[in-house]
Amino acid sequence: MLIRVATDEDWPAIWPFYRAIAAAGETYAIDPEITSERARSEWMRTAPGITFVAVGAGGAVIGSACAYPNRPAGGSHIASASFMVDPVSAGQGAGRRLAEHVLTWAREQGFQAMQFNAVVETNAPAVALWRSLGFEVLATVPEAFRHPRDGYVGLLIMYRRL
Repeated sequence: MLIRVATDEDWPAIWPFYRAIAAAGETYAIDPEITSERARSEWMRTAPGITFVAVGAGGAVIGSACAYPNRPAGGSHIASASFMVDPVSAGQGAGRRLAEHVLTWAREQGFQAMQFNAVVETNAPAVALWRSLGFEVLATVPEAFRHPRDGYVGLLIMYRRL
């Protein structure tokens, strides 16, 4: 598996799984009717942020991550990131590889820590991954996410020093 910086030419490969994940409504608070143009403008980051892709053995893009300062100005020393893996490729390690790559990138950029503002508490694979990489839950915002099957569930604020 190769992790590399995403290019504009990667968007057509990212969009199908982005759209599927948004439509499922289980892990991101994204409008399920979001257009490709709007999604692209939010996901394909420019400096000081960046977007990466995970390319599988067959050469297909199987996941992506975007990383950026968590807040502007006085909060720009803390990084944040978002991750999506094509559901068809789940379990192949793309999420972990992207996460490790993003953590390395954030350290190299001089960020002091990484914070995730809204990890859906029922997203067990993501929560387990972040915990295994040293993230801790700082708080749970109760009933902050409307899950299509589980109803109102919490959003976790997760943090890790770099």
